[in-house]
Amino acid sequence: MNLKAALLGGGSWGTTVASLIARNAPVTIWARDETAVAEINESHSNSKYLPGARLNSKLVATHSIEEAVAACDVLVMGVPSQHFRDVLEHATQYLRPWVPVISLTKGLELSTRMRMTEVINEVLPGHPVGVLTGPNLAREIIAGQAAASVIAMEDEIIVRELQQLFHSGLFRVYTNTDLIGCELGGVLKNIIAIAVGMGDGQGAGDNTRSALITRGLSEIIRLGVAMGGRPETFAGLAGMGDLIATCTSPQSRNRHVGFELGKGRSLKEIIDEMVMVAEGVKSAPTVMALGEQYGIEMPITHDVYSVIQGEMTPRQVFRGLLKSTVGAESEPG
Repeated sequence: MNLKAALLGGGSWGTTVASLIARNAPVTIWARDETAVAEINESHSNSKYLPGARLNSKLVATHSIEEAVAACDVLVMGVPSQHFRDVLEHATQYLRPWVPVISLTKGLELSTRMRMTEVINEVLPGHPVGVLTGPNLAREIIAGQAAASVIAMEDEIIVRELQQLFHSGLFRVYTNTDLIGCELGGVLKNIIAIAVGMGDGQGAGDNTRSALITRGLSEIIRLGVAMGGRPETFAGLAGMGDLIATCTSPQSRNRHVGFELGKGRSLKEIIDEMVMVAEGVKSAPTVMALGEQYGIEMPITHDVYSVIQGEMTPRQVFRGLLKSTVGAESEPG
């Protein structure tokens, strides 16, 4: 391809996506850690986030945002939600007009309740925005295992062009024009994964896990549709697909947090030992607030929020679930 890409963020998923893009087009990845930059350039690896993985030898890394962004035709943001705006604002002074900006981040901005594409629109009005999302566990994809993802943008023409940038070998990328639904699916599933992890950490069985995933999907759909997403989106890769992967894989950071909480460990202890961010922990208060704003009942999200805030223990939450009254399957609860 004639496009040049820049990717900001040197974590596991950002590095993986940059390595995939390198098969199709020139790409420069920016990372804060100068040691990681040197390792990517010299050894074609990022051992902190992707131990044992081999990166595409064409991938170039830099510690300078200006160097990464100045000549790019597509900007990809792989920065955690709470640093997303700051990094993007730094990049704006070097970014050419009308360059599309694609978010990889599955979180919300705490202070504004904004999705990442809303942050992009506010910081860079006029730039086409999109998300790449789906059941994408970085270590499996960098190892060459088959996976599928969705690139979502409102402009059908631009999204089909950018599809070619990310689609690579066994990494299949589909298009979608439901930007809101795709982005929310990636955000909301993290909280359900914490709930499932809490059950697994307490020794819950497959039936319990299946029930939580299914009822969790119901919550995701209710809020997602209320906020403007299309119902069918949540039955696809960005909804159910991502939810299943995040709720069942030992590689899932959010499930890991829930699992360790279920075993009785403190949230601070769990977070302090993690190398990467579990976005569901940060997003839970904001999602609770959005549920109240849109008048949507979200009992599983409420329980996760209560545990994260230290108001309840995972054991108390699951006792409450067992004792709660049930109605029609279409109702919350």
